[in-house]
Amino acid sequence: MCSSDLDDLARLIDSANAPIFGVDVNGMVTEWNRKSAEMLGYTKEETLGKNLVENFIQPENRASVSAVLGDVLCGKETTNFELPLLSKYGERYTVLLNATSRKDAKGSIVGVVGVGQDITFLSKAMAESRRVADDFTRLIETANAPIFSVDTAGCVTEWNQKLAELSHFSKEETIGRPSDDQIIREIRISGRSEEHTSE
Repeated sequence: MCSSDLDDLARLIDSANAPIFGVDVNGMVTEWNRKSAEMLGYTKEETLGKNLVENFIQPENRASVSAVLGDVLCGKETTNFELPLLSKYGERYTVLLNATSRKDAKGSIVGVVGVGQDITFLSKAMAESRRVADDFTRLIETANAPIFSVDTAGCVTEWNQKLAELSHFSKEETIGRPSDDQIIREIRISGRSEEHTSE
């Protein structure tokens, strides 16, 4: 590849609208484009020659990221890996990463090139959706009213604590079972018994 082609490639990487970075076989940063700098707050000059994992990955994720980089350095390409990055200001970002090995003219692996897509907002939205779903599930489970649901085949998919108390059927006994007459009769009998008791 001639020098003008290399210059064109360098400009393409630097101006790309996606975070792109490179590391050598020791994990030291060799490439850091403008989008990476914009997203994480570190200039190219601040990152070159520094260990990617030790300086830009939060401690709890360092082992998994090191393992992925190790796989790529052994020639195994990685696609759609969720790379957690830590910004200069302590903000956490998630990048969906495609990583490939970088080779020299002789075909020897000399590093890793990673191209990412910032999915931080999506990850936060999904985490919030899971939190809301968990809250809703807890609300159903602890409600002071009998609540159950069935799927399109008529099989029980939800059976809360109050309903288990009234019907004498536990959640484990009902989930997946058809909402047949036996269960319904038991609920009705329990309901009538409570009415007579209260009278």
